[in-house]
Amino acid sequence: MVKIVRKKVLNPSVTLLEVEAPLIARKAQAGQFIILRVDEHGERIPLTIADYDREKGTVTIIFQKVGLTTELLGDLNEGDSIRDFVGPLGLPTELPEGAKRVCVVGGGVGCAIAYPQAKSLHAQGIGVDVIAGFRSKDIVILEEEFKAACDNLYITTDDGSYMEKGFVTDKLKSLIDAGNQYDAVIAIGPIPMMKFVSAVTKPYGIKTMVSLNPIMIDGTGMCGGCRVTVGGKMKFACVDGPDFDGHEVDFDELMSRNTVYRGEEAEEKQRHACRMDELAKEMIH
Repeated sequence: MVKIVRKKVLNPSVTLLEVEAPLIARKAQAGQFIILRVDEHGERIPLTIADYDREKGTVTIIFQKVGLTTELLGDLNEGDSIRDFVGPLGLPTELPEGAKRVCVVGGGVGCAIAYPQAKSLHAQGIGVDVIAGFRSKDIVILEEEFKAACDNLYITTDDGSYMEKGFVTDKLKSLIDAGNQYDAVIAIGPIPMMKFVSAVTKPYGIKTMVSLNPIMIDGTGMCGGCRVTVGGKMKFACVDGPDFDGHEVDFDELMSRNTVYRGEEAEEKQRHACRMDELAKEMIH
């Protein structure tokens, strides 16, 4: 079990938890992830490591409350414990040798995963531009953290309610066309966003890495749930990734596979809510 030492609500649906996990903090690198269970009856879910502090022995995760497990995780508070917390898993991000300037592109809650990438690169003395995209101003996260971890921060909002109106792909293309020369682009966010970022960079021949989020269970390559097609070959995101060359990923297949259990997920969330209602009624009576 790991103890929660800090909790911060970043926006109504996104929460940050910092937990005591010294063995993981000692080895963690940008791009890697953990798998957790909230309690002994819970499902296993992967979450990318958003930050780590080797001296304090803590690991930070940031997640969006979209399913039952993340809802339950969001209900925990400082001092509470998470039943299982395993990692670091996956391979750390690898850049082209000699890379001097990189553009990190994050979309929505994917910015939580983009942040450690920018922070790590910036600490190595690599030039870092960050493009962070959100639907609107009220869900912007990690703005100050990004400012400290890059040379230039560009925030876009779909509705124009904050900073620049438009999509991250529009901003990326305008920066490239303006003469900014990137040795690599790292894109992290919704699958369609990563797909279109890869489409923008391909004509320019810019190496583009994406962090994939397929269905995952054991995190060791044995279950096969996280298989993805990259360059026409089957890969397992948990052991071969989660980072892959965006120009070789079959994004359409990935999107299709990620919707397989959507009905069951909604049903389980509803069933849990109904059980909570029944318990509340019993307590009242």
